Amino acid sequence: MANIRSSYTGGVNFFGGNDPLELIRQYGSPLYVYNEEMLRRRSGEMRDLVKLPSFKACYSAKANANPHLLRIVRSEGLLVDSMSLGELLMTRAAGFESDEILFVCNNVSAEEFKQAQASSRVVSVDSLSQLELFGKNVPAGSRVMVRVNPGIGAGHHKKVVTAGKETKFGVNVEDLPRAVELCEKYKLQLFGINQHIGSLFMEPDKFLAAAARLLEIVEPFKELEIIDFGGGYGIPYHKYENEARLDLADLGQRFAAMLEEFTAKTGYRGRFVIEPGRYVPAESGVLLGSVTAVKNNGPVRFVCTDVGFNILPRPMLYDSFHDVEIYRQGNPAPDSRTMPQTLVGNICESGDILARDRELPEVQEGDVLGFLDAGAYCFAMSSNYNQRVRPAEILIDRAGKVKLIRRREVPEDLIAMVTPLD
Repeated sequence: MANIRSSYTGGVNFFGGNDPLELIRQYGSPLYVYNEEMLRRRSGEMRDLVKLPSFKACYSAKANANPHLLRIVRSEGLLVDSMSLGELLMTRAAGFESDEILFVCNNVSAEEFKQAQASSRVVSVDSLSQLELFGKNVPAGSRVMVRVNPGIGAGHHKKVVTAGKETKFGVNVEDLPRAVELCEKYKLQLFGINQHIGSLFMEPDKFLAAAARLLEIVEPFKELEIIDFGGGYGIPYHKYENEARLDLADLGQRFAAMLEEFTAKTGYRGRFVIEPGRYVPAESGVLLGSVTAVKNNGPVRFVCTDVGFNILPRPMLYDSFHDVEIYRQGNPAPDSRTMPQTLVGNICESGDILARDRELPEVQEGDVLGFLDAGAYCFAMSSNYNQRVRPAEILIDRAGKVKLIRRREVPEDLIAMVTPLD
């Protein structure tokens, strides 16, 4: 493989012996590439985080809902949480049974509640209003989980903090008695209580503090069958700066001790669940894209690509960082000299910036770039803005064989949903 900057993917054999340039030639650019071995490894780490039979990790379909990937995650023993009927469709297509699915939704309609209740083991609501709507529209005896706001939030950006005083999520702890009253009114089974404090934490302390708080909150509830701590476990996006990983051994040990103590104290016999979010799929994905132009505007060197924010939205939405690799035709030697370069896409917006003033070896027209850690919240958040088509997705299995798991859209797909013109 051409090697200008590719030591990370080379070190983990991400492409399974395949040349990313050849993958682009065969499947087109841009292109999402997933690695099965990495996905299984991260799934196993979450599955085995706490070695208690009552412990389960729950994959978040919103991070990446491709059924081919969901099927792998299920085979590794994870449950799945979905938050829309579309995600339920994908999870069921991947083989998840209703008792393996949690419907963890936000502000949905009565009709969506009805369909979700028929397809998933338990539905989570995050307001008293939604709890009442759910109760009015599902059969008596239906299971429900109530999401609480523990008052502790965490995350890499204010837009991904999902607990505390400034978020839309969850029922305030002081309102839980009213939630119990509504369950009794509509003859609902209060099956679980859940929370989620935010995304991409790299230190365990806030998660563990929120977990301890949740155990205090749920202790009076004797009939619960699920206590769901949420998650948001972070991954090291700064690969080329050797960013440290989340210390799972420390987290798992401290978390297990907390759960064992709670079980011994209360006699709890239900399940403990986490929602690790991006941790499972993020590192299993690399987005390949082509450099179409290089130019200077004043002092700024712009590297222009076919990866717009419709394809990779996280940098535009959250100022998120994705490390970048560079692949070039021929046999060039690695280049240790770097210069600041701003990587941009092909969307007609000044905010279409993938990386600003990034120190990289000099990028040339015709190079292929690899945006690392693109397996979570990337394709799932992509769009057809500017009426551009979305890319194909391929999976590299553990033997290095390549499988197309989503075809590239074509322009005809864009107009297929439009009613005939008069």
